[in-house]
Amino acid sequence: MAKDMTLLWGSGSPPCWRVMIALEEKNLQGYNQKLLSFEKMEHKSKEVMEMNPRGQLPAFKHGDRVLNESYAACMYLESQFKSQGNKLIPDCPAEQALMYQRMFEGLTFNEKMASVIYYNWKVPEGERHDSAVKRNREALSAEVKLWEGYLEKRSGCFLAGKNFSLADVVVYPSICYLFRFGLCEERYPKMAAYYNCLKDRPSIKATWPPTWLENPQGQDLLKDI
Repeated sequence: MAKDMTLLWGSGSPPCWRVMIALEEKNLQGYNQKLLSFEKMEHKSKEVMEMNPRGQLPAFKHGDRVLNESYAACMYLESQFKSQGNKLIPDCPAEQALMYQRMFEGLTFNEKMASVIYYNWKVPEGERHDSAVKRNREALSAEVKLWEGYLEKRSGCFLAGKNFSLADVVVYPSICYLFRFGLCEERYPKMAAYYNCLKDRPSIKATWPPTWLENPQGQDLLKDI
């Protein structure tokens, strides 16, 4: 089954990492994969554009079915391979509701994180404003505090209930990204505990971004958040 799958991905990208964790959790190793470089603009290559006309990674294909949105790919894999590997959607209605809530709140979390981390990359120099930078950082700070509160209420290692779920698959890479960019572990102990608790999970360890392994030293952009 995995031989019918192709993933084009970039190292360190939370959306790419989500799909890779889901594939590992569903025991779908052995898929066709190609690591591309964002720095070399390989995500705009003909190969990617044929699968994903937005020129973004991941680009994921199962047979002739293309799913380039990482949430869609993760949900599809769980739906198609329910009985294989680890179950990623809980049966308990309360846990399932919490899982979906945290999953989709993760999109807002990602958006606020991106508005700070990618500001200089996305906004031309002449259009940048200190007031926008300040506003974006304040919005991210409020968002991180919200998630710190969510994580304080959890029991065990996981975001939604007693087992690893799709909520963890999609949110964990974003939390790792925050710490990679310098978020202070002492200031956010619950988030740091969650980050460290899942670090050695086989699916996460097996897919840890290779560029992070080569260069464990991250950046300090978020140290004051």
